[in-house]
Amino acid sequence: MAAEGGGKEMNEIKTQFTTREGLYKLLSHSEYSRPNRVPFNSQGSNPVRVSFVNVNDQSGNGDRLCFNVGRELYFYIYKGVRKAADLSKPIDKRIYKGTQPTCHDFNHLTATAESVSLLVGFSAGQVQLIDPIKKETSKLFNEERLIDKSRVTCVKWVPGSESLFLVAHSSGNMYLYNVEHTCGTTAPHYQLLKQGESFAVHTCKSKSTRNPLLKWTVGEGALNEFAFSPDGKFLACVSQDGFLRVFNFDSVELHGTMKSYFGGLLCVCWSPDGKYIVTGGEDDLVTVWSFVDCRVIARGHGHKSWVSVVAFDPYTTSVEESDPMEFSGSDEDFQDLHFGRDRANSTQSRLSKRNSTDSRPVSVTYRFGSVGQDTQLCLWDLTEDILFPHQPLSRARTHTNVMNATSPPAGSGGTNPGSNGNSITTPGNSVPPPLPRSNSLPHSAVSNAGSKSSVMDGAIASGVSKFATLSLHDRKERHHEKDHKRNHSMGHISSKSSDKLNLVTKTKTDPAKTLGTPLCPRMEDVPLLEPLICKKIAHERLTVLIFLEDCIVTACQEGFICTWARPGKV
Repeated sequence: MAAEGGGKEMNEIKTQFTTREGLYKLLSHSEYSRPNRVPFNSQGSNPVRVSFVNVNDQSGNGDRLCFNVGRELYFYIYKGVRKAADLSKPIDKRIYKGTQPTCHDFNHLTATAESVSLLVGFSAGQVQLIDPIKKETSKLFNEERLIDKSRVTCVKWVPGSESLFLVAHSSGNMYLYNVEHTCGTTAPHYQLLKQGESFAVHTCKSKSTRNPLLKWTVGEGALNEFAFSPDGKFLACVSQDGFLRVFNFDSVELHGTMKSYFGGLLCVCWSPDGKYIVTGGEDDLVTVWSFVDCRVIARGHGHKSWVSVVAFDPYTTSVEESDPMEFSGSDEDFQDLHFGRDRANSTQSRLSKRNSTDSRPVSVTYRFGSVGQDTQLCLWDLTEDILFPHQPLSRARTHTNVMNATSPPAGSGGTNPGSNGNSITTPGNSVPPPLPRSNSLPHSAVSNAGSKSSVMDGAIASGVSKFATLSLHDRKERHHEKDHKRNHSMGHISSKSSDKLNLVTKTKTDPAKTLGTPLCPRMEDVPLLEPLICKKIAHERLTVLIFLEDCIVTACQEGFICTWARPGKV
């Protein structure tokens, strides 16, 4: 990895880093792993994942963590920044034969010091409900694999429910289960409940209620991850076809979609107030999408390989009082949408104030992080100038780079003739170019598109001339794009589809056709964020990033779970 001139420094693993809050420090004594501490040989195995739960025991040490390594599953008391990890005493340890755990989730509502409900998804498609404190295995779902034979990619309890949970598979299907119901001894029969653009939802037809209650078919290819909004009303899904799809979970309505710049989307998360969604994937980018406006508002470039996890840091999202400014009405209209269910979360209540009409406006910076297969951790700040570009800047910003805010390079107008006069040439100007609608695409570029990738190439050429550090990355993308066309893994759903159901007809369209539309704006049409920090923190690809109150938790495919103390928390 460390090529010419990089030497050891390039490959050195960082054990601390500094941001505006102060110094974050890796606590080597707080490292969790298999008891023998031997690095796990991870070839061909499922990603290491970590789940936390607080059981509110009286000792004040209520945090528990669960992680999977290969075919093993461990459950420990998590001592965090306070005490060294004692790996000789897992509360529970399981070794599976013939199938591997792939993901897991605790029910936070029902957790007590005596009992926790842990769901575990497996590579062969089953889902197990276990209690690692009582050491009980209470139930196995999809045991005969009659519901779905493919790998479980994501499993989560439905927010606010003690019995409902949602399971996603690499088949592209999601299933809603109730722990009280059985799965039946025959394959389920389904009845169409609702279908829309690139999705369909079926109910299970049977005399007595059985699992699954619902079957969702979403997009094409694997459904890689889903996340519920903080109020539990919306569901964001990311798929191998490169689409983010956001649904109203109860009404089963599609709220909005977004397309990756390239390749599959692998991970997704919501801001603490539910106003923004961040995705990461095979385009090596993090993409910020506005829930209210249903559009991409920024992309972040810092990773050198696929982004495996994105997460917001609710404890560093800063909110400051500022001078009154104008807000667009839509923010207020959506306020009750996000804060319908009260939370005791201080960040959330502060953020809700940000949108209320009666209090003074509040200026906000969202912090989020990402980890990738490049073994790097990136932290990002989402600042007011990105969130509200049409307002005067309230204070000087750093780490935000609007792509053409540098002096305009020669020939940039030539590659994108439709943009005459739109490019930003002054660093101080905070207004990004207007979002391209499909009719404002550069016509010459489209009409001359003899080869499939000429539109893409045009975008890449202008992107490279404007932002030198992207050149390598984009060349790689172009090469990948051809591979992807060959493997047909990119589905595209046209906005005016006459097909009743795209997933039945399996229509494939050139991904370049979404480029330059609101689904997937060109690189130069949205601000490009630079990471606050970008540090190599592991030898193997990173698979976990969790923000806790006094630390950040990361994990890599070797099976080491690391604790980074926040500033002043050691």
